[in-house]
Amino acid sequence: MPSKPLWDIFCTVIDNHGDLGVCWRLARQLADAGQSVRLWVDDASALAWMAPDHLRCQVPNIQVLPWAAASQNDVLQNLPPADVWIEAFGCTLPEAFVAHAVNTRPKQPVWINLEYLSAESWVPRMHGLPSPVMSGPAKGWTKTFFYPGFAPDTGGLLRETDLLARQKRFDRAAWRTQHAPDLAPGGLLISLFCYEPAALPQLLTQLVGTPHHLLVTPGRPLAAVQQALAGMPVQPHWSALPYTSQDGFDDMLWACDLNFVRGEDSLVRALWAGQPFIWHIYPQDDNAHHAKLEAFLDWMQTPPSLRQAHRVWNGMENPELPTLAANNLGTWATCAQAALDRLLAQKPLITQLLAFVQNNDIQVTPSQPR
Repeated sequence: MPSKPLWDIFCTVIDNHGDLGVCWRLARQLADAGQSVRLWVDDASALAWMAPDHLRCQVPNIQVLPWAAASQNDVLQNLPPADVWIEAFGCTLPEAFVAHAVNTRPKQPVWINLEYLSAESWVPRMHGLPSPVMSGPAKGWTKTFFYPGFAPDTGGLLRETDLLARQKRFDRAAWRTQHAPDLAPGGLLISLFCYEPAALPQLLTQLVGTPHHLLVTPGRPLAAVQQALAGMPVQPHWSALPYTSQDGFDDMLWACDLNFVRGEDSLVRALWAGQPFIWHIYPQDDNAHHAKLEAFLDWMQTPPSLRQAHRVWNGMENPELPTLAANNLGTWATCAQAALDRLLAQKPLITQLLAFVQNNDIQVTPSQPR
């Protein structure tokens, strides 16, 4: 394996921006570590606001390629073969891409299936297991399951090497003055990034008559808030935010006193922020996300009020949301800081990925068809 291998990351944008967000962070952190990366994606449009530096060609060592090009022989013939393949979130590589590699290279790449994030107990057992390819042009090759996670015996979480330094330099007071200049003394600044939680009207009603200010992110959160406010005679203090880069999203989380986040990418960023947060997990038809949420809350060692807030926000219970009283927020902040301290003591995902690749130079067996 070369000292600085070439990586191919494959991403399909299934819903919202989380898949691309995670893959872009992965690509950027690999590039920061001196690696060269090709990101193959079927819809890169969100990078226009998520990663504006990329559009200004200010991110070296990352090439963004359309997914469809991975099936074009004229494209593949002019690209150097990658040393590492990453299938993000269980996406399936184009068969033409795999077949080209089988027919033109002397050995298989390190092939990683980067899975979804979960705190469930089975994750450490699955992390690092081989997955033989049983059919198709790469029959006889092997993938490896790589599971991000919250425990030391998992793949860890994406974290930039300069994250703590960036947080230390961040001017929280200036950000709050710029984005919520009318925030009253004693008021909480709250960010909202969610799907369409049934408890959203409860939150908005609870904020009416308080000095708190709600910052609403664009897209589905803004549409949900506008719909809920349409039936309210009195509105809370709130304002809409524009789309922002990933670094700008971090700034928002650091500046706010309470963050409502959703999906996988923003959950991890909320953990690094160390501020109280409530997570809207991606809903699944069979309610499999309920067990996933409970496992995360167990790992977080959430106090009863914060567990109830999560369960109500995610539609698992119907009682009222806990109030944003100082005693609740103080308990939630202590919980968030303790979780952050535990995570900072663990190796980040990039460190573990680089070590895994360096130690797994997989050779093709002589019987492997070319």
